Amino acid sequence: MDDENVEVSVHPVVRENWRAVRDLTVSEAQREFVAEPSHYLALCCYEDIWHPLAVYAGGEVVGFLMWGIDSADDSCWLGGILIDHRHQGRGYGRRAILVTLDMLNEAHGLQRFTLSYLPGNEVARRLYGSLGFVETGEWADDEMIARLSLGDPAS
Repeated sequence: MDDENVEVSVHPVVRENWRAVRDLTVSEAQREFVAEPSHYLALCCYEDIWHPLAVYAGGEVVGFLMWGIDSADDSCWLGGILIDHRHQGRGYGRRAILVTLDMLNEAHGLQRFTLSYLPGNEVARRLYGSLGFVETGEWADDEMIARLSLGDPAS
């Protein structure tokens, strides 16, 4: 099946899929940039900010991401974005982010999005830049911050 025709969707992490999310792995080269899924799942359970989403492609869990609202500026942060090493290079990460942006905009009216990444993560930097995220010069610990606005709040 052509990967471009495979449906990519996101769904909450729940009892039925959390083990599949936990078992996701990234390539060896990405380990310095991305934590294990169990780390992100723990953040979602024990920090009262993050909402976990399983990324599906063709009915199979292939990735993970989480979102949360920053009370300081009401922007929606995306974090923990990863696609299992066996499914990378197929456009699933890009499509998962786009689906998530649409879902969060439609379900919650969110239009301002923020994410961060380590300076050496050129793959992430290119991907997020191609989606319209713009580096702001802000930092979150040792990660660069990039922001995206889907629309003009005045319109």
